[in-house]
Amino acid sequence: MAISTSLPAPIVPLGSHRDRQGNRAANAGPLRVAVIGSTGSVGVQALDVLDRLRDRFTVTALIAQTSVEQLQSQIQAHRPRLVGIGSVDGLDDDLTGGAEVLVSEDAMMAVATDRETDILVVASSGHAAIGATLAALRAGKIVALANKEVIVCAGPLVVDAVRTGRGEVRPVDSEHSALWQALGHSDGRDIRKLILTASGGPFRTWSLADMRTVTAAQALNHPTWTMGGKITIDSATLINKGLELIEARWLFGVDPEQLDVVVHPESVIHSLVEFADASQIAQLSLPDMRLPIQYALTWPDHVDSPCRTLSLADLGRLSFEHPDPDRFPALRLAGQVMRTGDTYPTVLSAVDEVAVHAFLAGRLPFIGITDAISAVLDQHQPTGQLSLESIADADAWARRVAEGWIASQA
Repeated sequence: MAISTSLPAPIVPLGSHRDRQGNRAANAGPLRVAVIGSTGSVGVQALDVLDRLRDRFTVTALIAQTSVEQLQSQIQAHRPRLVGIGSVDGLDDDLTGGAEVLVSEDAMMAVATDRETDILVVASSGHAAIGATLAALRAGKIVALANKEVIVCAGPLVVDAVRTGRGEVRPVDSEHSALWQALGHSDGRDIRKLILTASGGPFRTWSLADMRTVTAAQALNHPTWTMGGKITIDSATLINKGLELIEARWLFGVDPEQLDVVVHPESVIHSLVEFADASQIAQLSLPDMRLPIQYALTWPDHVDSPCRTLSLADLGRLSFEHPDPDRFPALRLAGQVMRTGDTYPTVLSAVDEVAVHAFLAGRLPFIGITDAISAVLDQHQPTGQLSLESIADADAWARRVAEGWIASQA
């Protein structure tokens, strides 16, 4: 398999582009924001941020899949012009506030290309938002991106969309936001290394033998963050950190050899940048997703927030260690996938989702999650031409093969 060595330009706004949003906000009033996945954890926190910054932003569109009652409450609070829902069943016309109601993926595409959308917050998970994100970037939109699959599966397509439409990708993940903030005025050319931190999850100190007996309840008990089930399990296997490495490669236009992971149990240093002169700059804060969400919206400004202030004296100490590749092979698998590219990242992402659901359902042991990923990756034959169609085909193939592999282990 051929390894790609060409480096794209960073797709996050760096260096000389720092005044773009400030000029737009000053000259044309509040920025108009649409939120895809408004009823999920990140979407709810994004709306909390937007609610506190009504002088800077107005919500023009909300899209959710199934949480109708929660969506209607958000409609009443923010009065968007457009509303998207997976199905109109249960949606009370009297509670839509006169908004235009769109259904399913048509809503995503309509909102992504709508002339009255300045910033698109992609807070959903899964592959459904890839097409809408690409469309928004080609239309020159700002995309505040919390969806891992968009960059992991379609990184080269996102780079091309940014180049074509001159849109912006603003990372919402705490680790990538930390790198972005630590880069400051850099244009990215003086990066020696990007170092992502990982909490280590609940099994950081467990032996491999003990990890064979992990239960779902134990895996869902994250020591630092309160998140949804899928991302919490991904944090326990460290596959989430592997996916973040792939994202960082495209977001910041660096070679895979310039990326590293360090385990940091306190989770207050969210990432570090090492520059060409050997200096390192880190971003620190108490864990709170509202901070990276807010920065993606207000960049280049840091504005007041309700987030608690970190006291290093009260914390007392910060500790670090290397991740153990024998107990956490997901990082190695993600590194291989990052280097081979094509549809391998899609396969990794799809199999992980199937395997995590099987683990939570009691059909697969915890260590079987990465075993499943490895087994299906070994069988994959990429097409050699990355496109939305090849991504969809690889996703469907990977899920089918993963289900078969899991069933064979019973």
